[in-house]
Amino acid sequence: MRNYEIMFIVRPTLSEEDIQKVADSFKATLEGKGSKVTSVDAWGQKALAYDIKKGSEVYKSGYYFVYQIESADDSGVKEFDRLAGISSDIVRHLIIRKED
Repeated sequence: MRNYEIMFIVRPTLSEEDIQKVADSFKATLEGKGSKVTSVDAWGQKALAYDIKKGSEVYKSGYYFVYQIESADDSGVKEFDRLAGISSDIVRHLIIRKED
């Protein structure tokens, strides 16, 4: 089993309900590809270290989420990476493979 940590930032202009829907849909993406989400940590809204421009908007804060993942292969993580890269709701994301 491989262990991963995924951190992603959801844009702050969404409603609380929509932010949770985004987080749940990305969790479902991981689980749909055979990954097991062992921990979900929602940090809430935090100020960004620097302004992030995505599209025509500039963000100064965002909603942070951290997922701990166990997976036999990396297909779920790759799909998460692909979808997060094209999603307008995700400001930034980071995937780290943890050493066993």
